[in-house]
Amino acid sequence: MQVESLANGTEGLPTDWNAVNWPKVDRNVRNLRRRIFRASEEGDHRKVSSLQKLMLRSRSNALQSVRRVTQINVDKNTPGVDKLVVKTPKARGSLVDQMRSYQPWRVKPARRAYIPKANGKLRPLSIPTVSDRVMQAIVKNALEPYWEAHSEPASYGFRPGRSCHDAVAKIYSIATPHRRKKWVLDADIEGAFDNIDHEKLLKIIGPFPARELIRQWLKAGYMEEGEGTLHRTETGTPQGGVISPLLANIALHGLEKALGVRYENKGEIRGPRAVVRYADDFVVFCESKEDTEAARQDVKDWLATRGLGLSEAKTRTVNLTEGFDFLGFNIRHYRAPKTSKSGYKLLIKPSKESVRKLKDRLRQEWMKLKGRNIVAVLKRLNPILRGWANYFRIGVSKKTFSEIDRWIFKRCVRYVKFSHPTKSWEWCCSKYWGKLNQQRNDRWVFGDKSTGGYLLKLSWIPIRRHVLVKGTASPDDPTLKEYWSKRQKRKIHDLPTKLKSLARIQKGLCAHCKTTLFNGEELHKHHHRPKSEGGTDEHANLRLVHLFCHQQIHKPKRAAKDAA
Repeated sequence: MQVESLANGTEGLPTDWNAVNWPKVDRNVRNLRRRIFRASEEGDHRKVSSLQKLMLRSRSNALQSVRRVTQINVDKNTPGVDKLVVKTPKARGSLVDQMRSYQPWRVKPARRAYIPKANGKLRPLSIPTVSDRVMQAIVKNALEPYWEAHSEPASYGFRPGRSCHDAVAKIYSIATPHRRKKWVLDADIEGAFDNIDHEKLLKIIGPFPARELIRQWLKAGYMEEGEGTLHRTETGTPQGGVISPLLANIALHGLEKALGVRYENKGEIRGPRAVVRYADDFVVFCESKEDTEAARQDVKDWLATRGLGLSEAKTRTVNLTEGFDFLGFNIRHYRAPKTSKSGYKLLIKPSKESVRKLKDRLRQEWMKLKGRNIVAVLKRLNPILRGWANYFRIGVSKKTFSEIDRWIFKRCVRYVKFSHPTKSWEWCCSKYWGKLNQQRNDRWVFGDKSTGGYLLKLSWIPIRRHVLVKGTASPDDPTLKEYWSKRQKRKIHDLPTKLKSLARIQKGLCAHCKTTLFNGEELHKHHHRPKSEGGTDEHANLRLVHLFCHQQIHKPKRAAKDAA
C-alpha cells in the first residue's frame, strides 16, 4: 500500500494535533464511506476496490482512527506487547505521521490478558499494540461500508447505528402472542471468536486491498504477561482488536439464508422461521418444536463450514411460555385470558441474572466506599445506576426498578450507620435524607445537603420504548442522512437531566467540533465566558462539548498565559 507523508495539508511538516479541523476530517471519512457503500450496492467491484484504496491512504481516516483508538475507545490506556500508550497531543500527531509513512507494515503479536466471565471462568483477550489498533481502525473504515451494503437485516451486533435495543425490539415484533412463531432455538456458539477458520474467513472477505494485513492480524499470535514465548494462532479472531467484531460478523454472514428466512418487499418476514443475531449470540424462532430441531441441525451444518459448532450444553429449545434470556432481558409469554384475545401477553423484563449482577457490583462498590464521604459515594454510584436504568428502560422494568430502589435504600442505611455508629437514627435522617430532588415530592432522597447532590432512584427513570431501526438501513447509505440524524438526536434522552437541555439547544452536536455529541467521548460543560471574567453557570453561558474539544479550546489560552 503506497502512502504519502502529508500533515495538515502541508508536505514535510509534523501533524499539529491541536490544529486539526475535526468537522472536515469526519466529513471526509463519512463521504468516502458512503461512496464505498453506494458502489457496493451497485455491484461495481472495480470502483469499490479503488475507493477502498483511497480510504486506506486517506489522511482524514488516519486522523480519525488515531482519535478513536487513543481518546475514545475504552482500552485507550491499555498497552500492547511494546508497553506503549499514547496520551499527549504531540504523541498523537506523531502517530498519525507514522501511520502515513511507515512501510512495509509488520504486525506485532498481541498481549494476552484475561477478564472474568459470568460463569466464573476467564475470557482471554488479545490486545494489539496501539499502532496496530490504529491500523485496524483504518482498515475497518475501508472494509465495513462494503459489508454494510450486504449485511442481513436481523444482524444487530457491532454494526454502526445498531444496538442491543434494536435486537430486543426485533424480538418483540416477532414474539408477540398473535404471531405463530412460538418455539425458540436459544443458541450459543462454542468459542465463536476462538475457532473461526482463517482461510475460510479470508475467502469470504475476497479481494480486499488490505487482505494480507488482515491475514497478518489473524496469524500474529500472542504473548503471555511476563513470558517471552510467542504462541501461534491457527484459528479465531483476536478478542480485543478493533477489527475483530467486524471479522466475526463477516464470518457469520449468511445465517439467515442458511435457515431459509425470507422477506417480502416491505421487509416483513415471510416463512416459518425468523432469526435475530447480535454478534455470536442468536435466537431462531419457529412455528413448531419439530421445525426448531430441524433448524438446529441446519445451523450446525452451516457453522461447520466456518469451522464453528454449537455448544450443546448451552443451546436449548424452549417455548415462549417458558421464556429465555437474551442480552440481559428475559423474554416470555404470560397468561392473560382477561386482557388478551390470544390468552397471553409478551413481557420483556430485566433478567434475574442481570439484577443479580447489578446488586453484586453495587455491593462491591459500597464495600470500597466504606470510610469515604458522601460526595465520593454519589460520584461513583450515580453513573452505574444511570447506565443500568437507561439500558433496561425499554422493557417492562418499572417494578424491577422499584425493587432495586428498596434494596439500595437498605445499603444507604448500612453506609450511614457504619459512618456514624454513635449517632441517632433521627440525626442520620436529618443529615442524609430529604427533598433533594426539587422535581420530586420525595423526602427520602439520599444525598449531600451541603451541595444538593443526591443518589439517583431508578424509579425516576421513565420507561421509553425503543424505535426499531428499519430493515437494512445503514448510516453509510447516502439516501438516509435525515433518518440517521433524527435517530442520533434520540440519544439525548439518555443524558443526565442537567445536560439534556444543552444537548437539545445544540441539536445533539458538539459546540466546538460540530460533530455528534454521541461518539463515545466524555462530555463537558464549557463556560463561553470564563468564570474568571465574570461568567456564570446560566444556560446562556454554557456549551456542551467533548472532553478533548474542551482541552483544545483552552489550549491557546494556557499557551498565551504561559508566554506572558
